Amino acid sequence: MNDRKTWSELRDELVTHPDAREAYEAARIRYELGREVRERREALGMTQDRLARAAGLKQPAVARLEAGSTMPTLPLLERIAAALGTRLSVAFEPLDRAS
Repeated sequence: MNDRKTWSELRDELVTHPDAREAYEAARIRYELGREVRERREALGMTQDRLARAAGLKQPAVARLEAGSTMPTLPLLERIAAALGTRLSVAFEPLDRAS
């Protein structure tokens, strides 16, 4: 008999633990923020370096943000939004509708 679990089964089991659920949610938020920044930057034809200069950052900071390895502050997100020609919008979403 094969007692091995799939990654999905393991993930589902792990996220039932409160600490793991919080960590997973934080990682999801970082990933989604990074993805949004990267997609907008690429749509504008900007390099990471150009975005960094426009937002008063260094290129490695943009790379870390886009990779989801850092949780940016709201003021930093506002600077990035302005550099991308967008407005930062923060919203609360009911958990039963959240993806």
